[in-house]
Amino acid sequence: MNETLGARLFSIGDTAVTSWGLLRVVLLLLGAVLLSRFLRGLLRRVGERQQGRQGTALYTVSRLLHYVLVISALLIGLASIGLDFSQLALVAGALSIGIGFGLQSLVNNFVSGLMILVERNLRVGDLVELGSGVRGRVREINVRSTLITTGDAIDIVVPNAEFISGRVVNYTLKEPYYRVHVPFGVAWGADKETVRRVVTEAADRLPFTWRGPGRDTDVWLVGLADTSMNFELVAWIDPAAAAGTGSVTGTYLWEIESALTQHGIAIAPPQRDIRVQLTPP
Repeated sequence: MNETLGARLFSIGDTAVTSWGLLRVVLLLLGAVLLSRFLRGLLRRVGERQQGRQGTALYTVSRLLHYVLVISALLIGLASIGLDFSQLALVAGALSIGIGFGLQSLVNNFVSGLMILVERNLRVGDLVELGSGVRGRVREINVRSTLITTGDAIDIVVPNAEFISGRVVNYTLKEPYYRVHVPFGVAWGADKETVRRVVTEAADRLPFTWRGPGRDTDVWLVGLADTSMNFELVAWIDPAAAAGTGSVTGTYLWEIESALTQHGIAIAPPQRDIRVQLTPP
């Protein structure tokens, strides 16, 4: 048994790699993974009791702790078999060529993931919208990609590099509330002040509408068309209670139409242009 474990499998420079040496490296890596899982579980339970940035900081620490433990275990394992790291220059050179040809995307996403965790401009639970049109909540930030769940409960895996090189709208980075604009139109002849009162009261009845100092719900007159007066409902919403802009807009429009109809205010009818060309017989 000892002879089998001590048998040379291959050599790296002057260092003989044996079965026992490889087993020792695997055991160290396995121990690091188990220790990382245990510590991340503790941090996750503590983070669930925290709110805001403190909980996000614990998540960042847990991810970085995992990478540090695994890399440290790998280096210790290689050193335990007597590997001289100065002899890895040739291997590193070959890997750099491979990275240059085929692994640049992987390295780019890995570095981008570390930058996301360190800068903390993107956190688990944030509501984001990417330049590609992907919109949803951040569920996981991993070393290569980030998991986003849309309002339709669809999980989308986004490479981390897209968050670094592209435009990202984070609705919940600094403020817990954000503002939505809901356009609608009424027929000419309606009293503007009545429209404002009716619509703002209808919007304020919704549970996710938030009112605070300087952030009241309002109605703006934004245009005068041939057959309608165009308004815009401006309301602050709580993203924790709202599933997404699509459902929020639909709910506001539902309440607006019901309130206007109840008060006898006509919605602007659609305009159709009909051209009739008469030809002489």
